[in-house]
Amino acid sequence: MSETNTAAETAAPHRYTAAMAADIEARWQDFWDAEGTYEAPNPTGDLAGDPELVARPKKFIMDMFPYPSGAGLHVGHPLGYIATDVYARHQRMTGHNVLHTLGFDAFGLPAEQYAVQTGTHPRASTEANMENMRLQLRRLGLGHDNRRSFATIEAEYYKWTQWIFLQIFNSWYDTEAGRARPIAELVAQFESGSRATPDGRDWSALSAAERADVLGEYRLAYASDAPVNWSPGLGTVLANEEVTADGRSERGNFPVFKAKLRQWNMRITAYADRLLDDLDGLDWPEAIKLQQRNWIGRSEGARVDFPVDGAGAVTVFTTRQDTLFGATYMVLAPEHELVERIIPAAWPEGTHPVWTGGHASPAEAVTAYRKQAAAKSDVERQAEAKDKTGVFTGAYATNPVSGEKVPVFIADYVLMGYGTGAIMAVPAHDTRDFAFARAFELPMRCVVEPSDGRGTDTTTWDDAFASHDAKLVNSSNEEVSLDGLGVVAAKARITGWLEEHGVGEGTVNFRLRDWLFSRQRYWGEPFPIVYDEEGIAHPLPESMLPLELPEVEDYSPRTFDPEDADTQPETPLSRNADWVHVTLDLGDGNGPRKYRRETNTMPNWAGSCWYELRYLDPHNSEKLVDPAIEQYWMGPREGQPTGGVDLYVGGAEHAVLHLLYARFWSKVLHDLGHISSAEPFHKLYNQGMIQAFVYRDSRGIAVPAAEVEERDGAYYHQGEKVSRVLGKMGKSLKNAVTPDEIFGEYGADTLRLYEMAMGPLDVSRPWDTRAVVGQYRLLQRLWRNIVDEETGEVTVVDTEPGEDTLRALHKAIDGVGQDMAGMRFNTAIAKVTELNNHLTKAGGPLSRSVAESLVLLVAPLAPHVAEELWRRLGHTESVVHQDFPVADPAYVVDETVTCVVQIKGKVRARLEISPSITDEELEAMALADEGVVAALGGAGIRKVIVRAPKLVNIVPA
Repeated sequence: MSETNTAAETAAPHRYTAAMAADIEARWQDFWDAEGTYEAPNPTGDLAGDPELVARPKKFIMDMFPYPSGAGLHVGHPLGYIATDVYARHQRMTGHNVLHTLGFDAFGLPAEQYAVQTGTHPRASTEANMENMRLQLRRLGLGHDNRRSFATIEAEYYKWTQWIFLQIFNSWYDTEAGRARPIAELVAQFESGSRATPDGRDWSALSAAERADVLGEYRLAYASDAPVNWSPGLGTVLANEEVTADGRSERGNFPVFKAKLRQWNMRITAYADRLLDDLDGLDWPEAIKLQQRNWIGRSEGARVDFPVDGAGAVTVFTTRQDTLFGATYMVLAPEHELVERIIPAAWPEGTHPVWTGGHASPAEAVTAYRKQAAAKSDVERQAEAKDKTGVFTGAYATNPVSGEKVPVFIADYVLMGYGTGAIMAVPAHDTRDFAFARAFELPMRCVVEPSDGRGTDTTTWDDAFASHDAKLVNSSNEEVSLDGLGVVAAKARITGWLEEHGVGEGTVNFRLRDWLFSRQRYWGEPFPIVYDEEGIAHPLPESMLPLELPEVEDYSPRTFDPEDADTQPETPLSRNADWVHVTLDLGDGNGPRKYRRETNTMPNWAGSCWYELRYLDPHNSEKLVDPAIEQYWMGPREGQPTGGVDLYVGGAEHAVLHLLYARFWSKVLHDLGHISSAEPFHKLYNQGMIQAFVYRDSRGIAVPAAEVEERDGAYYHQGEKVSRVLGKMGKSLKNAVTPDEIFGEYGADTLRLYEMAMGPLDVSRPWDTRAVVGQYRLLQRLWRNIVDEETGEVTVVDTEPGEDTLRALHKAIDGVGQDMAGMRFNTAIAKVTELNNHLTKAGGPLSRSVAESLVLLVAPLAPHVAEELWRRLGHTESVVHQDFPVADPAYVVDETVTCVVQIKGKVRARLEISPSITDEELEAMALADEGVVAALGGAGIRKVIVRAPKLVNIVPA
C-alpha cells in the first residue's frame, strides 16, 4: 500500500479500504455460516410447519459441477458462480425459496494422473484441492446451502450412483410402450411365451448363459465386444465424445486407435427420439439444442439387405434407396464383424490386381489394411481431400433389385460408428464413392438423370452428379420401375418393394451411438457387478451397496507406447486379487458362490449424471431422493412440462457430453417411477469466458504476464520484445490472476462487482487488473454516502427526499430489478452507479429511505458491504432475506419527454411534453408552436402524422 493511501486512511480512519473490506467480509461470512442464512428448507420437515414458506414460489439454481484442481482458482473460474449467486440473492429478495449449493465432481483422470506423477494417493490430493477451493469460494461470499454440499468420491454418494447403474442394468426399453421397464417384466414375457426367444425355443430350455445373452440384447446397460477408442498413452478406452476432431484424447492429447474390447455400454440410443423431441420444451440456447440434434443425427431412409453366399447378408442403411439400381460395389468398415465370415481362402478367379493391394490372399490383405486403418482418426479417415484406400475382401454380394453380383471392399472412409458400418456404393452419384471407383477401376451406372448436360455416359464424367430433385433413369426390373419418377416418389415405391420382398424396410437411423461406459482406471466408481464361473454378470443386491473403492498398492494404470495400437488395457483394480475374487451370497437362492468382480470403473461422467437430485436430499440413506422433495424442487409445472432445475449455468463445452448423458439418466429414472422430472435442467445459460493476454517470447514460450512492460505500443520481457495475443487464462500460460490477489488489494465485493460489470454474462471478455479499481471506488463512494469516514457514524436523516432524487431512485429500482431478473448484471451495476453518482452530486446527507433502498439494490451484487451498512442503519435482521425495493410507477415515467416536429423532413421545433399526451393534444400543440407557424409561412397543410409522444411530421399542401 502506498504512503499516500496510508496517510489518507489515517486522516479518514473509517474509510472503506481493502483492510476494512477484509474485516467486514470475514465477519459476515462467519455470521451467515453460524446463522444458516442460506439454508433452503425442504417441503418435508423444515418447511412443512411454515405456511409462509410453503406459499413461496421455489427456485432451484445450479452451477455446473467444479472439478477440484490442484492449481486452485484463477479469476476466470468464479464468473458463473458469482452470477448465479447474484441471481439467487435477487430471487430470495423477491419472495422465492431458493436452493443454491455447490459440490465437487471429484473422480476422474486429473487426480489420477497427478497421483501417478507424484505418488500422492488420488483421494489425498483431491481432498486437499477441495479444501483449498472451498476457502477461495467462501471468500467470495457465495450464498450456498452448505448442508447440501458433497463430493462424488464420498461412498454415501456413489452408493446411489451404483444404485442407479443397477436400475439401468435391470431395465429394458419397451418400444411399444415408449419407455423403460424392469427387466423382470421382459423375463415374464419370455417365460409365458408371449414374447418368442430369438431361436424359438422355450425360455426354460435355454441355459443360464443363453438367457443372459438374450437379456443382454435388451438391457439398457450391457457388456459387449465392440470397436472402442483405445488410448495406449492413457491406458484406457474413451467415449466418442472424449476424442478430439483430430483423433486424439481430449485429456492428454494422446493418439486414439480403434480396438475391439469387451466393455460396458449404456443403450442411450433407445432414447434418441425422446432426447430429440424433448429439446423443444427446454429453455436452452438454440446453439446447444442444435449441437445435440446434430449429434443425435436423426435421418429417415431404408435398411437394405445384400445377400452374401454362405454368410447371410450385409445390411446397409441409406437415405437414398431410390439409387439402389446404381449400387455397383459395397464397402464395409474395416472393423465390421462380418468381414471374417465372408473372406474366402483365395482370391476369386479374375480378381483385378489393383483390388488386392499386392497381397497373396484376402486374409492377408484384410489384416494388413485393418492395422493401417486403426492408426488413423475418424477425421483422417473421412477427409475429403485424401486419396481413397481400401482392399477387396474376395467376397461378392447380390444387389437385391438388380440381381447383380457386386464386389465387397473394406475401406477406412466407412466408419462403424455411423449407420450399420456398411454402405452400398453408388459412385455415379456420390463424390467419395466416385473417387474410390476411379481409384479401383470399378463400374458405375447413372440412375439419376443429370441436369447439367453431361449425359448418362459415366466414362466421360469428372465427378459424381448428386441431386435430390432430378428424375430417375436406368432403374427398373421385371417387377418395379422407378424410371421417370422424382426422388420422393421413387423412395416410396422402392421401399414398398423392398418390404414386400423381405429384403429391406423403411427405417429411421441415428448418428448417436451407445455410450461407452467402462474405463480402465482406478479413480472412479466401482461397478456393482460380479461374474460367476461361467462369466455371467450378476448385479449386487442393494444391501451390498456401496461397493467401496479398495486401497491398492499401485493405482497407476498400465500405460503403453502411445503409438502402439496392438496393446490391451490392464486395470489397476485387477491387480488386487483379494478384492477381485470373492465368495458372496447374492440372495438369489443359490447360496454362497465364488465370483469375480468387474475391474473396470465408471467414467467421470457417472457422478454428474444425477447430482442435481442429491442436492435435494443429500443425507437420505434410504432412498435416492424423497419423492415429495423431488416433486417440489424439480417436478413438472406450468411452463416446465418436463420439470428440471430452474436455472443451470455452465460452459457450452458440455453440450454433447454431460448434458446428453444427464438427460438420458433422468429419462430412465423417470420411466421407472423414481422421479417426476423427465429432464434434469429446464433452463440452461452458458456464461462466457474471462480471457487474458498471453505473452510469448521468440521461441513461442509463454512468459509471466505480470513481468511484461509496455513501451511505445510494444511489449517487453526482461528487455526482449514479446508477442501478445488474447487467449485463455491459466497457470501454464503464465497469465493467471488469483482471486486472493484481488481480495488482498480490494476485497471480495470489488471482485464480484468487477466480474459482473465487465460485459454481458454470455460473452467472453478480457481481464484487466487495472480496471478493477473502478468498482472499488464505487463501493467507497457508496460507503461515503452513508458513513462518515472520520467518525464512522451513519449520516442519514429522517426526511423525505426531493422529487429529483425520488425519480432517480425509482428509475434505478425499476431498471436494476429488470436487469437482475434477466441476468444483465453489467447494466444493473451501471444503473446503481448512476444512482450513486446522482446522490453524491446532490450533496448533503441521504434520506434514510433512499439509503436503505440503495443498500438493498446493492445487496445481491456486493453482499458483505450491504450487510454491514444494513446493520449500521439500525436493522437487526440480515439483508439477505429483505424484500427487494419496488418502484413507484409514478416516478419511473419521465415527467416530460422531447417531441420532435418536422416539416418536409427538417426539424422545426422541439416540444417538452407529458409522456401521456394524446395524439390530438400533441397535434394541436405542434401546429400552435411559433417556430412551426413561421416555417409554414401561411401554407396549407395536407397531412399531419402524429406518433405521440416523440414525433410530429407535417406535410404542407
